[in-house]
Amino acid sequence: MTKPIWHLLLILIVLSNLAFSAGGQSVATSSSNTPTRVHDVVYGRKFGTALTMDVLKPAKPNGIGVVFLMSGGWHSDYSMIEKRLKHFHYFTERGQTVFLILHGSAPRFQVAEAVQDIHRAIRFIRYHAAEYSVDPNRLGISGMSSGGHLSVSIGTGVARKEVADTVRTDDPIDRVSSRVQAVACFFPPADLVNYGNTGRLFVECDTVRRFWPQFGVEGKSRAEKLKVMEDLSPYKAISPDDAPTLILHGTVDPLVPLEQSERFIAKLKATGVPAQLIIHQGGAHGWDETWESDLNILADWFEKYTK
Repeated sequence: MTKPIWHLLLILIVLSNLAFSAGGQSVATSSSNTPTRVHDVVYGRKFGTALTMDVLKPAKPNGIGVVFLMSGGWHSDYSMIEKRLKHFHYFTERGQTVFLILHGSAPRFQVAEAVQDIHRAIRFIRYHAAEYSVDPNRLGISGMSSGGHLSVSIGTGVARKEVADTVRTDDPIDRVSSRVQAVACFFPPADLVNYGNTGRLFVECDTVRRFWPQFGVEGKSRAEKLKVMEDLSPYKAISPDDAPTLILHGTVDPLVPLEQSERFIAKLKATGVPAQLIIHQGGAHGWDETWESDLNILADWFEKYTK
């Protein structure tokens, strides 16, 4: 075989190898100015279903990992990544690696299960941190609406189950901590026991009625509903060792009352946790395209509190 043909074969082999990562995930190569996207990284499995994430790897990683939750109404699907993908350059241009997490989604899976999925995702990222050029002790988490709820749930340790090294498990990832160093998110439901009004449960508020099934309390007594709401309320789980937390919220949000974030941030501050609330005047459940530039504020927060 002639030398030019050998050279052509070598080039083809190299290009084909670039199409897949070591674990078999599809990899989208990029120019020096854009991140490399790793598709469909499997971070866990349940009931025969793969739990996946996409990873955006900056050209020059600085060690910070941003865990961004693809969630709305506790529903999660791949189209959410495609819809928002263009926005995450605010993180990657600074060298922050972005992990776009899909969790077990409504209606098949309930909120309590989604919380455990995110704990698993954090553990997976921390365990594999070196593979993504991320410092395992420099992780921040973010999301919008239900993604915000899941973010502050992780930040306050809702349903966290740390496994000691002495406990036998076939999966070493289970022994890794699911704590994060910082939270920065948008309009999260935070107190499901006092939702908008004192003593009104989230599953008693008509404006969010369509999301009640996500909690699996239909047909249960009020006492049983109250227990579920308490267990899934980040507000109830606040403690002095919680992650520094930034929340952005609009004044006319029809689904998540502003008071949710106001009381949550006030309680964090009273407990001694660094916290800040940024209020958008006239902002509804989200606001116009200017929300995208707010990601710069989130990136600042992660740089400050993951050092």
